[in-house]
Amino acid sequence: MKTKTIPATVWRNPIHFIAFGFGVGTIRVAPGTFGTFIAVPIYLLLQDLMPLYYVAGVCLIILSGVWVCDVTSRDIGVDDHPGIVIDEIAGFLVTMTAVPSGWLWLLYGFILFRLFDIWKPWPICVIDRKVRGGIGVMLDDVAAGIIACAIIHVTVIFVV
Repeated sequence: MKTKTIPATVWRNPIHFIAFGFGVGTIRVAPGTFGTFIAVPIYLLLQDLMPLYYVAGVCLIILSGVWVCDVTSRDIGVDDHPGIVIDEIAGFLVTMTAVPSGWLWLLYGFILFRLFDIWKPWPICVIDRKVRGGIGVMLDDVAAGIIACAIIHVTVIFVV
């Protein structure tokens, strides 16, 4: 069961602080969208890396995010608290993998990722319902990012 109560440990525990997107997840309205906003400057810092380094960095964020989400969920007693937004950060970075640079692509990726993260079509809904713990928190957003990324790349091939 999800709860909107913000644990005070977000401001005292560095692991919880990271899980809550450096505090952004404490915003009570649309924390996932604000968490995705936090991913934008991170993406802008990483976008010029060679693709291999970009993917390695994103994988590192995903793997550490699984651990951070697992610890935080266990500590606060909520499996997937809506304020935990490190998964949105990772999912957006997955979305933007090898995407052309430019503000329109950034906006397109943002909108697609948020759409799939909120809508949760198959297989995202299955992951969201059945996979628990830190991996479950992260995996549905990674899946949303993969689908959004695929759509962007199809758009590049057939439209641009």
